[in-house]
Amino acid sequence: GAGKTTIINLLTRFYEIDGGTVTIDGYDLRTLRKADLRRQLGVVLQDTFLFSGSIIDNIRYGRLNATDDEVHAAARLANADPFIRRLPNGYDTELSERGGNLSQGQRQLLAIARAALSDPTILILDEATSSVDTRTERHIQEALLRLMEGRTSFVIAHRLSTIRQADQILVINGGEIIERGDHESLLAQDGFYARLHKGQFHGDEELARLEEAAQIHEQEAIASGRS
Repeated sequence: GAGKTTIINLLTRFYEIDGGTVTIDGYDLRTLRKADLRRQLGVVLQDTFLFSGSIIDNIRYGRLNATDDEVHAAARLANADPFIRRLPNGYDTELSERGGNLSQGQRQLLAIARAALSDPTILILDEATSSVDTRTERHIQEALLRLMEGRTSFVIAHRLSTIRQADQILVINGGEIIERGDHESLLAQDGFYARLHKGQFHGDEELARLEEAAQIHEQEAIASGRS
């Protein structure tokens, strides 16, 4: 409720401003046709919408005239190719409505592949890793870093690990920008961001330790079952 998603809706012109201007490369967004603007944008949301149909067709919605090889390349960039190839029918696997037969992490990887295929000038990530566990988040984060390379990217995040490498971080609270800077300068300010980071850092460490212990326990149980 702080206003982060509102900023993204202004950038994409889902909302129109009442005063002031929003510019990209010096151009007032209101002078651009919405269709032209949105062709330059790639968006990955927290809730991924997948359609009934094959995996390859779902990725191809990013660019409808893409070849199969281009779809496969986008999936490799998104770290989605390994799990897709493990499925019984690979890229031809049929998805249920909204991709209900995939995990949340797998759905996010397909959304990233779709965005990669569209080859956007500007990338918008709205809480793209907020609904996955820490281990899956690292996997998705690797894909996002590759996708963001060489692009202007707007990243909305509660998990600060997602934005540590950002050139500029805007800290929003109560509808206002209260701090701005890169990760290190914000930590040095010892303000709101620093307190948030400190709380998340210790929490993520404990969560990672518990997940690692659970994974070891699972592997031991499998080994015991085999013996």
